[in-house]
Amino acid sequence: MTDWRDNGVRVIRGDQLDPNTAQTPGMDRAAAITYARVGAEKLWAGTVHIHPDARTGAHHHGPLESVIYVLRGRARMRWGEKLEFTAEAGPGDFIYVPPFVPHQEINALSDETLECVLVRSGGDAVVVNLDIEAAESPTNVEWIDSIHKGS
Repeated sequence: MTDWRDNGVRVIRGDQLDPNTAQTPGMDRAAAITYARVGAEKLWAGTVHIHPDARTGAHHHGPLESVIYVLRGRARMRWGEKLEFTAEAGPGDFIYVPPFVPHQEINALSDETLECVLVRSGGDAVVVNLDIEAAESPTNVEWIDSIHKGS
């Protein structure tokens, strides 16, 4: 018989997030759901804050898929071998980052912190920081899927 009291639902309060997780320069990550904290085997979840006008270092998350949900602010994402592609997202938008994709998060606003919820497809934090010389003029990419055609 399973002990559902101690092995069931877990609530991680917003003031109990763990900042002792893998970091990338330019952002502050805090873990809520991890293997170490709650036994999660297939996902990692937490928050990320990027200060006004700040940008992270280039990085990827190995074999993990990532989803970023923008709560507040304006996210400018750059990705690619030379961070040569860019797109922006605002409050209520979701960002999907496939495995091994080199990327960089940028706070596109100079007067507001970028606040996001982050979920990854593994229970452990995987962050591989990269030393990439970024392209000077990235190509803007409109996010379009096969169902919703762009204008």
